[in-house]
Amino acid sequence: MVSLGCPKNLVDSERILTRLRAEGYAMSADYAGADVVLVNTCGFLDSAKAESLEAIGEAIAENGRVIVTGCMGKEAEAIRERFPRVLAITGAQQYEAVVDAVRAAAPVPPNAFVDLVPDAGLKLTPRHYSYLKISEGCNHRCAFCIIPSLRGDLVSRRPDAILREAEKLVAAGTKELLVISQDTSAYGIDIRREPRAWKGREVVPHMFDLARELGRIAPWVRLHYVYPYPHVDQIMPLMAEGLVLPYLDIPFQHASPTVLRAMKRPANEAKVLERIRAWREIVPDIAIRSTFIVGFPGETEADFDYLLEWLEEARLDRVGAFRFEPVKGAFANSLPGAVPDEVKEERYARFMAKSAEISAAKLKAKIGRVLDVIIDAVDPDSGGATGRSKADAPEIDGEVHLRDAGHLEQGDIVPVLVEDADEHDLFGVPAQPQEATAPARSG
Repeated sequence: MVSLGCPKNLVDSERILTRLRAEGYAMSADYAGADVVLVNTCGFLDSAKAESLEAIGEAIAENGRVIVTGCMGKEAEAIRERFPRVLAITGAQQYEAVVDAVRAAAPVPPNAFVDLVPDAGLKLTPRHYSYLKISEGCNHRCAFCIIPSLRGDLVSRRPDAILREAEKLVAAGTKELLVISQDTSAYGIDIRREPRAWKGREVVPHMFDLARELGRIAPWVRLHYVYPYPHVDQIMPLMAEGLVLPYLDIPFQHASPTVLRAMKRPANEAKVLERIRAWREIVPDIAIRSTFIVGFPGETEADFDYLLEWLEEARLDRVGAFRFEPVKGAFANSLPGAVPDEVKEERYARFMAKSAEISAAKLKAKIGRVLDVIIDAVDPDSGGATGRSKADAPEIDGEVHLRDAGHLEQGDIVPVLVEDADEHDLFGVPAQPQEATAPARSG
């Protein structure tokens, strides 16, 4: 399987593989050993579509028997026109259609041994962390996004089903649950009147209730794709209690009121700054990551300067940026004031330089502190290890590089004394017991 795109696509791939494994199929490590190749595509941006088409072409060239699924399934005619040898094309979340296509392309021999699936299902991530998808689709209609046309409106999963999956994942070795969706804050608004029984108590399908219950199951719970609704404030006490990691992934996208309105996003950037200050009063160590779009149609130099000033004041911990690019079917394509590519590049460079400057200062302030770190990899030969603090999600944020750590194992959560920092990463050593318990150095 070739799985492209965001963690939500990765979860879809895991669900497809789990169903196939239950029927007796096995995964091949390469094209040559596969009877059929699955390509789970991403169609969020034109660059992502190009990557998906390239992956389909490579799979056909290397194997010849290819099934396409995912977001680009909406463009089946275009895919077939370019790759007429594709065996089948299905859309996002159409798990049964994918399985049916695999059955037709590579039937399992009779009497195959099929008891091959662990209770937690098959995973494409390391054993110690897992993505937990709580809903599909989105009710927003942002001007730059076509997700609702690809995945539909919000459909929330039952809270008890999510919690059962979380228990299975933790029982299988997961230490960190990464909660994902298109809009985590909106979880449950479509089923708000359908509370479910869980462990002798009633759980309301709401972001707060779900986060609280997940915090009782897993050591670390990290919230992604959080839209800054007012009720996000309710999560702060859960972070202060240690039930949820002090981390929020909030895609602000911009700060200029003019650009936000053009994007069809709430233009309340001043209110957001007030809320960030309030969150930090309750949870001083909260890490806020976000993504922004530069060069959106109509963005002026004044708009961009406003964004940089806002970023300086907000002092976000982790920041990424995209240069705006038109996506087929997006409302933004019809907006006037296209920003020239060279201007996009110049603004992108200035934005990333500002974010790196802020990141370096915030990480430098952590030197001398002791932080809890989850270990992702260990090199027994060198004695080094790589992990992440509570402020770092896998793949997208920074890392903590350790010395004298060859005795640790993947998935361990250990106190680490921070000795140095750069723009993105921390460097340290496993803390001695007296360092780990000193109140002034806790993290």
